[in-house]
Amino acid sequence: MLRDAIGTPSVRLAVGISDGLPKLVTRHLMRSVVGEPNLRLLCHEDEFEDLLGDLALHRLDVVLADRAAPVNANLKLFSHSLGSSKVSWFAPPSLLAAAQKDFPQSLAQVPVLLPTAHSAVRARLDTWFERQGIKPRIVGEFEDSALLKTFGAAGMGVFPAAQLVRDDLLQRYEVNHVGACEGVEEHYFAVAGQKKVLHPLVQQLLTSKVD
Repeated sequence: MLRDAIGTPSVRLAVGISDGLPKLVTRHLMRSVVGEPNLRLLCHEDEFEDLLGDLALHRLDVVLADRAAPVNANLKLFSHSLGSSKVSWFAPPSLLAAAQKDFPQSLAQVPVLLPTAHSAVRARLDTWFERQGIKPRIVGEFEDSALLKTFGAAGMGVFPAAQLVRDDLLQRYEVNHVGACEGVEEHYFAVAGQKKVLHPLVQQLLTSKVD
């Protein structure tokens, strides 16, 4: 066992994942590195500001988030855009007909699940509701995106999610696409320290884009 361990050294990558970043999206963002041979992946989920502190102290190699890092001369971090995705509404089978009838005005009648303000997209959703003149019937708010989708799939309410993970949602959660949330997008960033030599897998992440 010792001989095997010496002969096949692992490649350690410590990734901070912002609690506002949807779990299914995180998997898409990391597709370019998870197939790396002998990868030892360490994922730590926390609030965005706390993760930036750990990154500045070199406890993490990179942070994935739904927003760019604020300008702070003391932290010396840079944010790299990994792309974006349009947002749509999804519903469990029990709510599909009601949600599709007179959409999007139907969102004032059917139960709606939303992310909390931990997610950057929440402010954009609130603005979208105002533009549409809709007062949504909010029955649940979730910090954890996986919980939001789980409760939505169980019939608790209609919920928004990135078009990027549409196929995963339809297959894993057995929900249905209701309609587009026009003008609303999620944005994705990789935040890294300003080092002369970056971790090679971080460099690989920075050159990848979601599609």
